[in-house]
Amino acid sequence: MAKRSKNGGWFRKLVTGLVIAGLIVFWIGPVLTVAVYRFVPVPLTYLMVQRVFEGQGVEREWVPLERMSPHLVRAVMAGEDARFCEHFGFDFNAIRRAMAYNESGKRIRGGSTISQQTAKNVFLWPRRDWVRKGLEAYFTVLIEIGWGKRRIMEVYLNSIEWGPGVYGAEAAAQANFGVPASRLTAAQAARLAAIVPKPLSWKAAKPGPYIKRRSGSIRRNAGAVRSQGLAGCVLD
Repeated sequence: MAKRSKNGGWFRKLVTGLVIAGLIVFWIGPVLTVAVYRFVPVPLTYLMVQRVFEGQGVEREWVPLERMSPHLVRAVMAGEDARFCEHFGFDFNAIRRAMAYNESGKRIRGGSTISQQTAKNVFLWPRRDWVRKGLEAYFTVLIEIGWGKRRIMEVYLNSIEWGPGVYGAEAAAQANFGVPASRLTAAQAARLAAIVPKPLSWKAAKPGPYIKRRSGSIRRNAGAVRSQGLAGCVLD
């Protein structure tokens, strides 16, 4: 009996240890990381490390939101998530539209918000799978609660890929137009927003016909974002 009790105690300790480790990895760790990045610039992302192993460099300079052109904020909202200030991380209308579009058999269209893209870019790997989507939803809720809209936009604009080895608004502005992010014009900002979906294929500095049309549409929509006050949660 004593031997069985001793073995049972060892098993209970193992289970307890595994539960505690699981809590740290899946619950406490992410919460602490989100809390730290609320105030500290994100140093690297999974995608940056992946690109380095693919032979690319990392050109990036973190700048606060105050040193980015308001044109860029409105342009990326117009191109990626016009309802950014209205939702709590998930735009279910956009998700339904994307699902209906994808069921038509055409090329895949995403319905991710800027908050979801930020969660993926900062904390997760780029490959599409259900595990990542589940974790993406979890981190999206965490950053919406812990960061707020201004910080989400700041991290997003400092972390997204904008060309081979180019990450963040400052590096993108310098690489494409030779100006700091604070001096981007409405037209330049629209071009940068236009290439966000395919930054390794599309060019902002020397756009082809499609990017010219797309950036023109984004610029018009950015004007609507401004006139309707849709960027109020980010821009004073």
